[in-house]
Amino acid sequence: MRTPETSEEMWLINPFNGETLDEHTLEVWLKGNIGPVAELFNEDLDEADNAEVIRKLLDTLKSALMEERQMELALRASEALLQFNPEDPYEIRDRGLIYAQLDCDHVALLDLSYFVEQCPEDPISEMIRAQINTISHKQITLH
Repeated sequence: MRTPETSEEMWLINPFNGETLDEHTLEVWLKGNIGPVAELFNEDLDEADNAEVIRKLLDTLKSALMEERQMELALRASEALLQFNPEDPYEIRDRGLIYAQLDCDHVALLDLSYFVEQCPEDPISEMIRAQINTISHKQITLH
């Protein structure tokens, strides 16, 4: 968080504990989380609207839930993100990957295929095509 622009100097506040932050601390966090060559730019500190903050929060939550293998909850976060932009191919791709983990192969194929159609030049598309092929050839067992 940051103080309003009406104050003489900008204060950055850690929203988790209320402590003030300096740019050096932010640089260290950035390098630790992104990589050693990551840089903090002035526009990174621009004010964000509420929807952008909520989207970032939901995206972080979704990623954490996926890492923890809590796919049903990750799916809920993904669905909430799609409320902001229902045709976002990257979010639809993520939802497809979640569906694949939940063995909802038919729905996963729809989402993953949508991503490949919308973003054929994206470097990850080739990996997604391979996953689509694997899912398509999976044996379906009915009980």
